[in-house]
Amino acid sequence: MTSQQDIHTPEFLTGDEFSIPTFRLLKQDGSLFEGATAPELDRDQALRIYQAMVTTRVLDERMMAAQRQGRLSFYMQCTGEEAAVIGATAALEDADMIMAQYREQGALVYRGFTYDEFMNQLFGNELDYGKGRQMPIHYGSRKLHYMTISSPLATQIPQAAGYAYGQKLAGEGHCTITFFGEGAASEGDFHAALNMASVHEVPVIFFCRNNGYAISTPSIEQFAADGIAPRAYGYRMHVIRVDGNDILAVLAATRAARRIAVEHNKPVLIEAMTYRLAAHSSSDDPSGYRSKKEEEAWREKDPLLRMRLWLIAHEWWSEEQEKALQEELRREVLETMKRAEKRPPPPLDSLVTDVYADVTPALQRQLDRLKTHIRQYPDSYPRGASSLDPDVAVGDDAATEGDA
Repeated sequence: MTSQQDIHTPEFLTGDEFSIPTFRLLKQDGSLFEGATAPELDRDQALRIYQAMVTTRVLDERMMAAQRQGRLSFYMQCTGEEAAVIGATAALEDADMIMAQYREQGALVYRGFTYDEFMNQLFGNELDYGKGRQMPIHYGSRKLHYMTISSPLATQIPQAAGYAYGQKLAGEGHCTITFFGEGAASEGDFHAALNMASVHEVPVIFFCRNNGYAISTPSIEQFAADGIAPRAYGYRMHVIRVDGNDILAVLAATRAARRIAVEHNKPVLIEAMTYRLAAHSSSDDPSGYRSKKEEEAWREKDPLLRMRLWLIAHEWWSEEQEKALQEELRREVLETMKRAEKRPPPPLDSLVTDVYADVTPALQRQLDRLKTHIRQYPDSYPRGASSLDPDVAVGDDAATEGDA
């Protein structure tokens, strides 16, 4: 249904008539802006949020170092975007579904995903929930209502609209949040999802982390409009733009969005303005497309520092506690990583399970041929060989590789 206001001379609109402000509460020095009111937040939840932010930062630093050492094949960091991810997660109920892109490990940290669970997935060992079938950082947790990550860009956005439609039918008062970058918003899946959610009125929050770059492509080369937020108008959707490095603003905005989604079965779009301080991934070199000066300017807006200063001002945190937490987390990451590295891979038989109720004859023949091949060349497949025959003798170099 469209509006029926008539005009009698051609008048074209560009959207410049609309100006979307940015919601902010917390200054970089940890104080509130004049006239701003902090969301209701007690000491326990505030510390849980902050410790999740620090935990995520330490995990990212250590695992990127591990990747550079050759101990891990691939990694992606959340560094600089912790407030956007964790602030939004803290505003949800634990049973709300999270559909992430690939930089939302902070959401899992906040909900209780352990270092062991992270490491098992990163190394694809026998305790990995995905049974070694996914590349690193493709986490998933049924118990924490965190849908397993898919590699194709924007896959999760229409899935979130569909899942939220099911939540609406169930009527249990839950919603879905889906995270994605502004680059993913250039995919057709983004528009299909927003249209479906608006037409069917489902409880979903579309959370766009606008960090300025789609890998190496700056936002100025991605779209001509004023960011992602104005696109909500085309779908008659509630929308808000928020300072993604302001943990209090993200928390307040997402809480309000959740009320709209759950109480009124209306989708909401949140655009969080933030910055990726790290490279896009361990395979990326950001020096080729942005300056050190730009990065340093954003480091001064570090979301962890902003929240830490706010906590210290409330006498809920201290520099001594900060130092102790950092040391404890670094030690725990290294110890957990060593355990995960030593665990064997998933059994080869798991390659053909979980698709059919019973393994088909064709799959079984393929598996048998694979086992024969590995047994013929055990030095070339040390981990597979040890999985098949724990006592198989392989070369020293291959055994070292298998342990790593």
